Amino acid sequence: MKGTALSRPVPPPSRLTPGRAVLAALNVFVLTVLALVAAPSSLLPPAQAHGWVSDPPSRQAQCASGAVTHDCQGVEYEPQSVEAPKGSMLCSGGSRFTNLDDDSLAWQRTTIGSTQTFTWTITANHRTSTWEYFVDGQLFRTIDYGGAQPPSTLRHTLSGLPSGNHKILARWNVADTAMAFYSCIDVNVGGGGGGDPTDPPDPGTCSAAGWDADVAYVGGAEVSYQDRLYRAKWWTQGDVPSESGQWDVWEDLGPC
Repeated sequence: MKGTALSRPVPPPSRLTPGRAVLAALNVFVLTVLALVAAPSSLLPPAQAHGWVSDPPSRQAQCASGAVTHDCQGVEYEPQSVEAPKGSMLCSGGSRFTNLDDDSLAWQRTTIGSTQTFTWTITANHRTSTWEYFVDGQLFRTIDYGGAQPPSTLRHTLSGLPSGNHKILARWNVADTAMAFYSCIDVNVGGGGGGDPTDPPDPGTCSAAGWDADVAYVGGAEVSYQDRLYRAKWWTQGDVPSESGQWDVWEDLGPC
């Protein structure tokens, strides 16, 4: 009689000790970081900040509205995406929308006054360091936003714009990335035909909304009060603009 074969006992499944589990998790984390570093920029998520000057209509706004008929290279579908590294003086910022840089194209010119409000339409309100406005390549105004997040509609009022035909470059500098957003606006200030951006500013008229004690203002908001233009440095409500000193909330931008 043949003997019955004895089955070998099956060992229980091995379990990771707490120390080995930590090491395994660290290995996965390191590999993930290395994969992200090695990934091409096209595979990485884009910056979550987008916006453009919609009024007066910038060049990309004209493309988006169909006001111009020349090739817009796709910016008509995404006027908010004229994004490039900070520091460029190009309307495209050096992005792929290079036709925005071509002054020979039939861009429409908007007639404005020496004091004009520029409206940004923002689809993702990234933290902001500064807003800059250049007239024909010369810095005209810098607005410090202190890392705050802008609302979906943001307005800046510029006073003392020189008369004549000019190209205004508006540059939105994001606070926590190396990127900026660019918009160029073609204008005719006061209906003239020339003008020098270095001319001393004219007082103009107060186009900013009057200060209201019941309204809460965020940093960068501009108001008029007693024929002067003021800009809020941070959130405020009920602080009288004319009573602000050098270190207070309202910055006096001069007569309007």
